[in-house]
Amino acid sequence: MFSSGKVVQLFYDVSSPYSWLAFEVLCRYRNVWNIDLKFKPAFLPGVIYGSGNQPAVMNPSKLTYIVSDLTLLSEYFGVPMFRPSDLSDKDTLSAMRFVTALAEKEKEGDMLVERVSRELWKRKWRTHQDITQPASLTEAGLKAGLSANVVKEILSLSKSQPIKDKLKSVTQEALEYKCFGFPFIVCQVNGKAKVFFGSDRFELMAYFMGEKWMGPHPNKPTAHM
Repeated sequence: MFSSGKVVQLFYDVSSPYSWLAFEVLCRYRNVWNIDLKFKPAFLPGVIYGSGNQPAVMNPSKLTYIVSDLTLLSEYFGVPMFRPSDLSDKDTLSAMRFVTALAEKEKEGDMLVERVSRELWKRKWRTHQDITQPASLTEAGLKAGLSANVVKEILSLSKSQPIKDKLKSVTQEALEYKCFGFPFIVCQVNGKAKVFFGSDRFELMAYFMGEKWMGPHPNKPTAHM
């Protein structure tokens, strides 16, 4: 396994478009920086309220800025996304339990978690499809390459108390790092940890890890989307 001593944990919720940007960039840099990338699906409302923060939709000025900001960032990072017509859509609790159940089942790495998370982001932020209903989660799972039987198993598992508790525990873990929003990235280099918030801290992250930031596309052609 990895021996570089560099572990990067990404706490995220698919309700967060900024988390999608961070997710894709870290996936692109995984081999470039030789990091052990750990996906930490969590629940954003739990972090928002647990930290005393407020949702962006509560501040009209902040919301206006975010819409403009994401338009430019999606172009810069090469992650096409479009604002949903209703940002007060139902929360992603069922979706994040689904991802958590998959993470608990997956033994060898996080490849399936990566694929399913990406499909859920695409549905919410690119094609504006539902990600709250079992049929929607099933469709996302199948598109990500899961078999029908596995999807059925994951859906059932996602409703179990151990999975509900697991999602709560990872959300609490983020709060213990003083997290107040997503994406929240914890970098550990030879036992020394540093936290970063947002999708615009990669240059500092690289500095902390003794690596080089080469822009949003370290390899050409860019990673699959």
